[in-house]
Amino acid sequence: MAKYMYLGNYNAEGTRGVMADGGTKRFEQISRMAETVGATVESMHFAFGDTDVYAIVDAPSTEVAAAVSLAINASGSVSVEVRPLLTPAQVDGVAQIEVADSATRA
Repeated sequence: MAKYMYLGNYNAEGTRGVMADGGTKRFEQISRMAETVGATVESMHFAFGDTDVYAIVDAPSTEVAAAVSLAINASGSVSVEVRPLLTPAQVDGVAQIEVADSATRA
């Protein structure tokens, strides 16, 4: 499975929900949602600053990762961005792929 980082920002309604229910309930909700499509939430962390919450999710495909993002965004209480994560070994492989620069080979 591939790993994805979800970066979330709560609006006022979402922030009130976290304050009322706590972070553990949010983690449980997202975990249950992810499990319905074969994904798992590896970790979830709340933070200060530009991003309110980070989650690392294992998903069987990019489509599943996108579907989870859409479902979370549809809640209206949080806005989520998703970023695919690569392992060091995957980056080693990527570094070996030769890509032609069309500007210099035209």
